[in-house]
Amino acid sequence: MTTNKISFAQSIHQALYQAMDYDKSVIIMGQLVDYQPGIFGTTAGLADKFGQDRVIDFPVAESLMTSKSIGMAVDGLRPVLVHQRLDFSIYALDAVINWMSLWKFKSGGKNNLPITIRAIIGKGWGQGPQHSKSLYSLFAHLPGLRVCVPSNPKDAKGLLLDCIFGESPSIFLENRALFGMEDLVPDNMYITKHGKANIIKEGSDLTIVSFGNELQIVRRAVNNIEHSVEIIDLRSIKPIDFETIINSVKKTGKLIVVEGDWRSFGVASEVISTVCESNKCNLSKSPVRLCYPDSHTPASSFLENEFYISENDIIKSIEKIV
Repeated sequence: MTTNKISFAQSIHQALYQAMDYDKSVIIMGQLVDYQPGIFGTTAGLADKFGQDRVIDFPVAESLMTSKSIGMAVDGLRPVLVHQRLDFSIYALDAVINWMSLWKFKSGGKNNLPITIRAIIGKGWGQGPQHSKSLYSLFAHLPGLRVCVPSNPKDAKGLLLDCIFGESPSIFLENRALFGMEDLVPDNMYITKHGKANIIKEGSDLTIVSFGNELQIVRRAVNNIEHSVEIIDLRSIKPIDFETIINSVKKTGKLIVVEGDWRSFGVASEVISTVCESNKCNLSKSPVRLCYPDSHTPASSFLENEFYISENDIIKSIEKIV
């Protein structure tokens, strides 16, 4: 298997190109997806290669686009929708909540909707509360959806291909801070399955669970401490690989969950409550949630530094619990 060092954005582009080349039922829709530079480079040149019947520019009508994708999937296509900002995909919540997530359930398990929604999230660099939300828990709360949040280029490609060729509607959340990150990625097509976490660093003193861009912040923070920390990358938050988490906490006895979203009712709460409910874990210290404060994202760059999770925040949490 040959690999090349490519960026997070290039790995998504590669996954889309290979999926479209492999299967003519794969189509892409979104605002400016056929634009020459592509969306952060992820759709560049695809319209030239596959034509505008399969790379479809769409007006600013998120609800209509999402509803249209349901009809396409029912007709045998595998649509990939691209929302350049998660915040504005909220216009499509009726289609997602009342139709897409329910489709298989309402059909008695007979019909599937192989739809992938790519949505870009993350720090807005002064763009304020309407351009910076993550909303992980909103989508993960819905039965019938799969939700993944890759933290690196290799997983981004494999998880996206799993979304595209899976039979369940999938939400694929991309943090814009990661688009330039580079790593070795296999050239061939491959699948990274939802629901299987990745232990990226083994340790014995403490378990840290995270995902997406915050996982990379955790990795940088841990490089500056002496404690033996086990780091688990969730990869997907619906489903969550609780078995891997519980086995790790059983070994370390301590748990920190780092989530780039609001503290209340989040993924961190779900992970911690499940660990505490397990009879396999004997926590020696109270678990820690490290999340955003329950406040909307400020537009001031100075206040942003106080709002978002930093390496120093993680180091302080580690020192308190170990």
